[in-house]
Amino acid sequence: MINYLMYSKIMELIEISHPLKDHYLTNLRDKNTDFDTFRTSASKLSYFLVVEATKHLTTSEIEINTPLTKTTGVHIENNSVAISVLRAGLGLMDGVQQLIPNISFGYIGVQRNEETAEPENYYEKLPDLVNKNVFILEPMLATGGSLSFAIETVKKYNPKNIHALTVISAPEGIEKIKENHPDITLITASIDEKLDENWYIVPGLGDMGDRLFGTT
Repeated sequence: MINYLMYSKIMELIEISHPLKDHYLTNLRDKNTDFDTFRTSASKLSYFLVVEATKHLTTSEIEINTPLTKTTGVHIENNSVAISVLRAGLGLMDGVQQLIPNISFGYIGVQRNEETAEPENYYEKLPDLVNKNVFILEPMLATGGSLSFAIETVKKYNPKNIHALTVISAPEGIEKIKENHPDITLITASIDEKLDENWYIVPGLGDMGDRLFGTT
Protein backbone atom coordinates (compact mmCIF):
# COMPACT_ATOMS: atom_id res chain seq x y z
CA MET A 1 0.00 0.00 0.00
CA ILE A 2 1.28 3.48 -0.91
CA ASN A 3 1.69 5.85 1.98
CA TYR A 4 0.77 9.35 0.85
CA LEU A 5 1.33 11.14 4.16
CA MET A 6 3.90 13.88 4.16
CA TYR A 7 7.09 13.37 6.11
CA SER A 8 7.28 9.62 5.70
CA LYS A 9 10.86 8.39 5.59
CA ILE A 10 10.75 6.34 2.38
CA MET A 11 10.10 8.03 -0.96
CA GLU A 12 7.47 6.29 -3.06
CA LEU A 13 8.77 5.64 -6.58
CA ILE A 14 6.28 4.52 -9.23
CA GLU A 15 7.27 3.66 -12.81
CA ILE A 16 4.18 3.40 -14.99
CA SER A 17 3.67 0.19 -16.96
CA HIS A 18 1.24 0.37 -19.89
CA PRO A 19 1.56 -0.38 -23.64
CA LEU A 20 0.01 2.96 -24.64
CA LYS A 21 2.47 4.76 -22.38
CA ASP A 22 5.28 2.93 -24.19
CA HIS A 23 3.87 3.99 -27.56
CA TYR A 24 3.77 7.70 -26.72
CA LEU A 25 7.13 7.59 -24.98
CA THR A 26 8.66 6.06 -28.11
CA ASN A 27 7.31 9.00 -30.12
CA LEU A 28 9.01 11.38 -27.69
CA ARG A 29 12.34 9.55 -27.87
CA ASP A 30 12.47 9.36 -31.67
CA LYS A 31 14.58 12.23 -33.04
CA ASN A 32 12.55 12.15 -36.28
CA THR A 33 9.23 12.84 -34.53
CA ASP A 34 7.77 16.05 -35.89
CA PHE A 35 6.85 19.01 -33.72
CA ASP A 36 3.08 18.43 -33.65
CA THR A 37 3.39 14.70 -32.92
CA PHE A 38 5.86 15.41 -30.12
CA ARG A 39 3.53 17.84 -28.39
CA THR A 40 0.51 15.59 -28.84
CA SER A 41 2.41 12.58 -27.48
CA ALA A 42 3.58 14.56 -24.43
CA SER A 43 0.00 15.63 -23.80
CA LYS A 44 -1.38 12.10 -24.03
CA LEU A 45 1.41 10.70 -21.86
CA SER A 46 0.52 13.23 -19.18
CA TYR A 47 -2.85 11.53 -18.71
CA PHE A 48 -1.17 8.30 -17.58
CA LEU A 49 0.96 10.18 -15.06
CA VAL A 50 -2.03 12.08 -13.69
CA VAL A 51 -4.24 9.00 -13.32
CA GLU A 52 -1.52 7.28 -11.27
CA ALA A 53 -0.81 10.39 -9.20
CA THR A 54 -4.44 11.00 -8.24
CA LYS A 55 -5.29 7.61 -6.75
CA HIS A 56 -5.07 9.13 -3.27
CA LEU A 57 -7.46 12.04 -3.81
CA THR A 58 -10.27 12.30 -1.29
CA THR A 59 -13.93 12.37 -2.30
CA SER A 60 -17.23 13.42 -0.80
CA GLU A 61 -20.50 11.55 -1.29
CA ILE A 62 -23.44 13.19 -3.02
CA GLU A 63 -26.92 11.95 -3.82
CA ILE A 64 -27.92 12.10 -7.47
CA ASN A 65 -30.79 10.98 -9.67
CA THR A 66 -30.11 8.62 -12.56
CA PRO A 67 -32.80 8.29 -15.26
CA LEU A 68 -34.15 5.38 -13.18
CA THR A 69 -33.59 6.02 -9.50
CA LYS A 70 -31.70 7.82 -6.77
CA THR A 71 -28.17 6.70 -6.04
CA THR A 72 -25.01 7.85 -4.27
CA GLY A 73 -22.04 9.16 -6.18
CA VAL A 74 -18.84 11.02 -5.33
CA HIS A 75 -17.14 14.29 -6.17
CA ILE A 76 -13.42 14.93 -5.96
CA GLU A 77 -12.70 17.48 -3.26
CA ASN A 78 -11.35 20.77 -4.56
CA ASN A 79 -7.95 20.85 -2.91
CA SER A 80 -5.38 20.23 -5.67
CA VAL A 81 -2.72 22.41 -7.29
CA ALA A 82 -0.51 21.65 -10.30
CA ILE A 83 2.84 23.44 -10.47
CA SER A 84 4.76 23.52 -13.73
CA VAL A 85 8.54 23.83 -13.59
CA LEU A 86 9.21 26.15 -16.53
CA ARG A 87 9.35 25.64 -19.31
CA ALA A 88 9.20 21.91 -20.09
CA GLY A 89 6.61 21.28 -17.38
CA LEU A 90 4.06 23.08 -19.54
CA GLY A 91 4.03 20.01 -21.77
CA LEU A 92 2.32 18.01 -19.02
CA MET A 93 -0.40 20.52 -18.20
CA ASP A 94 -3.11 18.98 -20.38
CA GLY A 95 -3.51 15.88 -18.21
CA VAL A 96 -4.08 17.74 -14.96
CA GLN A 97 -6.24 20.42 -16.58
CA GLN A 98 -8.52 17.93 -18.29
CA LEU A 99 -8.78 15.30 -15.56
CA ILE A 100 -8.71 17.04 -12.18
CA PRO A 101 -11.80 19.20 -11.45
CA ASN A 102 -11.30 22.76 -10.20
CA ILE A 103 -7.53 22.47 -10.04
CA SER A 104 -5.40 25.58 -9.51
CA PHE A 105 -2.12 26.22 -11.30
CA GLY A 106 1.25 27.62 -10.33
CA TYR A 107 4.61 28.13 -11.98
CA ILE A 108 8.23 27.99 -10.86
CA GLY A 109 11.12 29.01 -13.10
CA VAL A 110 14.45 27.47 -12.08
CA GLN A 111 17.88 28.34 -13.43
CA ARG A 112 21.47 27.74 -12.38
CA ASN A 113 23.39 30.54 -10.67
CA GLU A 114 26.51 30.86 -12.81
CA GLU A 115 28.62 31.97 -9.82
CA THR A 116 27.55 29.33 -7.29
CA ALA A 117 26.31 26.61 -9.71
CA GLU A 118 23.30 26.24 -7.41
CA PRO A 119 19.68 26.34 -8.64
CA GLU A 120 17.69 29.51 -8.05
CA ASN A 121 14.27 30.66 -9.13
CA TYR A 122 13.83 33.40 -11.70
CA TYR A 123 10.03 33.25 -11.55
CA GLU A 124 7.50 32.14 -8.96
CA LYS A 125 3.73 32.47 -9.17
CA LEU A 126 1.83 30.16 -6.83
CA PRO A 127 -1.73 29.93 -5.50
CA ASP A 128 -2.52 28.98 -1.92
CA LEU A 129 -0.76 25.68 -1.16
CA VAL A 130 -1.67 25.19 2.49
CA ASN A 131 -3.02 21.67 3.03
CA LYS A 132 -3.30 21.10 -0.73
CA ASN A 133 -2.44 18.10 -2.90
CA VAL A 134 0.42 19.45 -4.99
CA PHE A 135 1.50 17.95 -8.31
CA ILE A 136 4.88 19.20 -9.53
CA LEU A 137 5.37 18.79 -13.28
CA GLU A 138 9.04 18.38 -14.24
CA PRO A 139 9.36 16.09 -17.29
CA MET A 140 13.12 15.46 -17.19
CA LEU A 141 14.68 14.32 -13.90
CA ALA A 142 18.40 14.37 -14.67
CA THR A 143 20.66 15.47 -11.80
CA GLY A 144 17.61 16.30 -9.67
CA GLY A 145 18.70 19.85 -8.94
CA SER A 146 15.72 21.66 -10.46
CA LEU A 147 13.10 19.29 -9.10
CA SER A 148 14.66 19.26 -5.64
CA PHE A 149 14.66 23.05 -5.63
CA ALA A 150 11.03 23.17 -6.74
CA ILE A 151 10.01 20.70 -4.02
CA GLU A 152 11.86 22.76 -1.41
CA THR A 153 10.04 25.88 -2.61
CA VAL A 154 6.65 24.19 -2.37
CA LYS A 155 7.32 22.82 1.12
CA LYS A 156 7.63 26.35 2.49
CA TYR A 157 3.89 26.75 1.97
CA ASN A 158 2.82 23.67 3.99
CA PRO A 159 1.08 21.47 1.42
CA LYS A 160 -0.81 18.31 2.37
CA ASN A 161 1.38 16.16 0.12
CA ILE A 162 3.62 16.40 -2.93
CA HIS A 163 3.65 14.23 -6.04
CA ALA A 164 6.35 14.84 -8.65
CA LEU A 165 5.45 13.79 -12.21
CA THR A 166 8.27 13.10 -14.67
CA VAL A 167 8.48 11.61 -18.14
CA ILE A 168 12.03 10.29 -17.82
CA SER A 169 14.12 9.87 -14.69
CA ALA A 170 17.83 9.12 -14.41
CA PRO A 171 18.99 6.97 -11.47
CA GLU A 172 21.23 9.82 -10.30
CA GLY A 173 18.28 12.22 -10.08
CA ILE A 174 16.13 9.66 -8.31
CA GLU A 175 18.80 9.17 -5.67
CA LYS A 176 19.06 12.92 -5.10
CA ILE A 177 15.32 13.24 -4.56
CA LYS A 178 15.33 10.20 -2.26
CA GLU A 179 18.07 11.81 -0.20
CA ASN A 180 16.65 15.33 -0.07
CA HIS A 181 12.92 14.63 -0.08
CA PRO A 182 12.01 11.15 1.17
CA ASP A 183 8.53 12.44 2.02
CA ILE A 184 7.27 12.83 -1.57
CA THR A 185 5.93 10.47 -4.22
CA LEU A 186 7.77 10.34 -7.54
CA ILE A 187 5.86 9.07 -10.57
CA THR A 188 7.71 8.53 -13.86
CA ALA A 189 7.01 7.07 -17.27
CA SER A 190 10.52 5.62 -17.48
CA ILE A 191 13.63 5.07 -15.37
CA ASP A 192 16.44 5.41 -17.88
CA GLU A 193 19.98 4.05 -17.84
CA LYS A 194 22.23 6.90 -16.71
CA LEU A 195 23.51 10.43 -17.23
CA ASP A 196 26.28 10.95 -19.79
CA GLU A 197 29.34 13.15 -19.31
CA ASN A 198 27.29 16.22 -20.28
CA TRP A 199 24.52 15.41 -17.79
CA TYR A 200 22.03 14.34 -20.44
CA ILE A 201 19.78 11.37 -19.73
CA VAL A 202 20.63 8.25 -21.75
CA PRO A 203 18.83 7.03 -23.84
CA GLY A 204 16.60 10.01 -23.06
CA LEU A 205 14.86 12.17 -25.61
CA GLY A 206 17.04 15.27 -25.86
CA ASP A 207 15.93 18.67 -24.54
CA MET A 208 12.20 18.39 -23.95
CA GLY A 209 11.66 22.13 -23.73
CA ASP A 210 13.32 22.74 -27.09
CA ARG A 211 11.35 19.93 -28.73
CA LEU A 212 8.05 21.09 -27.24
CA PHE A 213 8.45 24.68 -28.38
CA GLY A 214 10.51 24.25 -31.54
CA THR A 215 13.59 26.08 -30.24
CA THR A 216 17.26 25.11 -30.30
